[in-house]
Amino acid sequence: MKEVHGEQCLARCTIFRWCQRYEAGRVNIKDLPRSGQAHVVTNSATISAVDELIRKNRRITTREIAIELSINKGTAHHIIHKKLGYDKVCSQWVPKHLSENQKTARVGVCLTQQFLH
Repeated sequence: MKEVHGEQCLARCTIFRWCQRYEAGRVNIKDLPRSGQAHVVTNSATISAVDELIRKNRRITTREIAIELSINKGTAHHIIHKKLGYDKVCSQWVPKHLSENQKTARVGVCLTQQFLH
């Protein structure tokens, strides 16, 4: 089989395992349910609620967000970092990527407060 299909060929043990399952009576090709962590599913309402909480209080913790919205702490972490793109800097949530308007505003604040002089 490797001569015909090359490196994309299934291993012999996988083929034997499939044959054993077929002979045991399994004809369904779909995966059976298994234990473990479920895939994180978030909707836009939850994402908006997390973003609103962060904008109200930049020092809020992931645990506080999870308790406030009755969601898992891992889900809150996923929304904050992957969906909204926030990072913690000096105990405050800040966006990872700033827009051009945000960059200009920050430079303006620094110039007015004599930080760059």
